[in-house]
Amino acid sequence: MIRKLHAVLTAGVLTATCLMAGSAFAAPDDVIAKIGDAEVTEAELDAAQSELGAQFQNLPEERRRFAVLSALIDIKALAQEAKNSGLAEQPEVAARLDFERDRALHNAYFAENGAGAVTDEDLQARYDKEIAAMPARQEVHARHILVKTEEEAKAVIEELNGGADFEAVAKEKSTGPSGPEGGDLGFFGQGQMVPEFEKAAFALEPGEVSQEPVQTQFGWHVIKVEEKRDATPPSFDQVKDQLRQLVLRERYMDMVGKARGELGVEYVDTAIKQQVEDIEKALEAGNPASGESNN
Repeated sequence: MIRKLHAVLTAGVLTATCLMAGSAFAAPDDVIAKIGDAEVTEAELDAAQSELGAQFQNLPEERRRFAVLSALIDIKALAQEAKNSGLAEQPEVAARLDFERDRALHNAYFAENGAGAVTDEDLQARYDKEIAAMPARQEVHARHILVKTEEEAKAVIEELNGGADFEAVAKEKSTGPSGPEGGDLGFFGQGQMVPEFEKAAFALEPGEVSQEPVQTQFGWHVIKVEEKRDATPPSFDQVKDQLRQLVLRERYMDMVGKARGELGVEYVDTAIKQQVEDIEKALEAGNPASGESNN
């Protein structure tokens, strides 16, 4: 009978509307199920949903919560069997339990004191700092005419020097996808084009046409620069997520560094201790000023 009920619950055939309705008013320590001597509380079910919920993401919400509860009961059932058999006393298992507990506390502490403490004001301040430190960058608006051979490119340059309109020649002769638009590439910054093309384009002044064909992997180019401008930095909203990751990483390193310093770290294993000393020596050798005053 128990196995049949378990199968029904896992398959999600029975709905859990009552369970969902009650959970909205439940306290974290409320017991919602028992198996043997073990109890399942609301807090445990919420924790299990964060870990196991993705497995049941295709189920409707009311059935998903019930499926997670069923899976949690399965876990507690075998956990009790493991305890009763003395498995928790085995060194390998005990070490794993200690690790999982420490990792959960580590994650919870950082979530509350690190990730949870980062505000939009913090991110805006970091954005302002990064933008202020960002060196000025230029963008160039260019057109080009792409042909297959150097001889064709030289003939194009001669034609342009004779007064031909760049856009008209591009529409007629350029084999690149921008040909129909008069060779227009729009604005681009450094690092967006192949190096040979980029170097030649940024060397030209607005209104100038390259007097030597520029070879790239795509063929031979004749380039005209229309205008140059200072690049507009990305907006706060565009980089907000990257800023958050940067701030979180820095806060994590600060928190870990402070905790290590306050608690002290001792490497008892001689081989590991020697390895750490070797690494420290290598770092010092690579940074002569390490540990020394610059005054």
